[in-house]
Amino acid sequence: MSTKKPSKVPATPQAAWRAVNQAVEAKVDPIGMMTPLLHAQLAWLSHPQEMSEALAGFSARMWDLQVHSWHRALGMPSKDVVSPNPDDTRFGDPVWNESATWDIVKEWYLMLTRQVQDALYDTPGLSNRDRRRAAFWWRKWLNAMAPTNFLATNPSAMRKAMETHGESLLKGFNNFVTDFQAGDVQMARPTDFVVGKDLATTPGKVVFRNRLLEVIRYTPTREQVHQIPIVIVTPWINKFYVLDLNAKKSMVKFLVDQGFDVYITSWKNPGADMRDVSFDDYLMEGVGQIIETARAITGSAKVHAVGYCIGGAALATWMAWANARYESKDVPVATATLLTTLVDYHKPGDIEVFLDENSIKWLEKSMAEKGYLDGKEMASAFRLLRSNSLVWHYVVRGYLFGEAPPAFDVLFWNMDSTRMPATMHSWYLRNFYLENLLIKKDALTLAGEKIDLGRISQPLYAVSAEDDHIAPWRQTFRINNFVAGQRRYVLSTSGHILGIVNPVVNPPKRDFHVGAVERHDTPDEWLERAEFRHGSWWEDWMAWLKPQSGSLAAPKLAPKGFPALADAPGTYVLEP
Repeated sequence: MSTKKPSKVPATPQAAWRAVNQAVEAKVDPIGMMTPLLHAQLAWLSHPQEMSEALAGFSARMWDLQVHSWHRALGMPSKDVVSPNPDDTRFGDPVWNESATWDIVKEWYLMLTRQVQDALYDTPGLSNRDRRRAAFWWRKWLNAMAPTNFLATNPSAMRKAMETHGESLLKGFNNFVTDFQAGDVQMARPTDFVVGKDLATTPGKVVFRNRLLEVIRYTPTREQVHQIPIVIVTPWINKFYVLDLNAKKSMVKFLVDQGFDVYITSWKNPGADMRDVSFDDYLMEGVGQIIETARAITGSAKVHAVGYCIGGAALATWMAWANARYESKDVPVATATLLTTLVDYHKPGDIEVFLDENSIKWLEKSMAEKGYLDGKEMASAFRLLRSNSLVWHYVVRGYLFGEAPPAFDVLFWNMDSTRMPATMHSWYLRNFYLENLLIKKDALTLAGEKIDLGRISQPLYAVSAEDDHIAPWRQTFRINNFVAGQRRYVLSTSGHILGIVNPVVNPPKRDFHVGAVERHDTPDEWLERAEFRHGSWWEDWMAWLKPQSGSLAAPKLAPKGFPALADAPGTYVLEP
């Protein structure tokens, strides 16, 4: 007789959930992908009545789909049971509707996708966080399995192969080899543009440099400039030139042409030697330094400070620090402009699927070995948030259709990723995303001061984008519920980049809502009374900013302590 003890099977759902979490602690699931899916399965098994009702509803919808399929197969007209979402371009070719075969394939795929996701969102007894995470990961898998991603089930790609006598497939194979060698699905080729020649071409000089950043001062284009200069704190997740792509799209050039003396951060791309650089260092040696540089050169007591994305979060943090360190009237910032900036990380969007205690521990271990987070890892995570448009679209067009990626400046910039120091990034993820401490009064101490956003009394102009998947606009709106100064808020159409890189053109390409904000406003209350306008919010920003910018005078020459170290765009932006 065997003396081996039988394996223990969890006797209750609670025990089963504990077993799942123990597996996670053992690093079986370091990025937290499988855990919410297992939780969802256990939750449904623990609620048999709800599962029976869900299966009954699913059976009814499947019967409708079966009837539709028979009608199409017999050549009879039939209205689609399920249709692609308006922004889903995968099934845009008319063949997906005109051909009975391909219509049936499309309908069955969409039905499966919707039913699985709806079931995950409706899972009984599951936390909202786990619902979202389970639905996210299933959606990524279902997106990967779309019939449009495979030659044998993509009629458009097969037609292209026949029309080109196979040349499209040969080109597609060459594109695949190129991407394989690069280690990524490329949205743009590294040879499409040259920074400093095709991009980042606004004239200027590097007037300051330290271990973290170069400060670029742009050459004025007017004989007189406003007394108060503008300093722009860019995100160090990517390189600064997204705000200076080319003459037609450049926010930098627009501001210079409006008569402002403009300064911008160009951050160092850190290596292993910068592993111990902290968030404090980015505040003091970065945000604080560019502000002091602009003040010293112009002689102005104050600056207009602009922060974008994580640069905006750093600026908001520095503003809270400065309002604790100085009297309100002595804070060296006249106004703050925040672009797509999160300060409340309670609901940061789909990015939260990557962020929990275990995934951050796994990430910290990886960063400890290298001293930094590789920019490609961060870029891949953000692309996965919109996998259909930022991954599979390029797989299909590149490999199945044999098309080269377009020479598009924004996509080129997006591929030009940067690294982040291990210490800084770990602190940022834990204190902002995981613990959400920035909005908690005096919960953080940075550079010797307690951080309280409520101390910020300077006028605020905040901009968000309605399709932003990195900084959801309803969450970025929360900055208005904390600061004490006057607030003006803008909601632009488009996403995280094009909602900001939104030049003035005729006819207008985009629209925006704009209006003052009360501290107690909710996003929907504000939106209900906000003014809707066609065009670029840049013009509204200038109408708000210029009256607060002092008199006009000839631009100041840089003092001897700030020699021209290099021509714009500088040297840090060119480092790989």
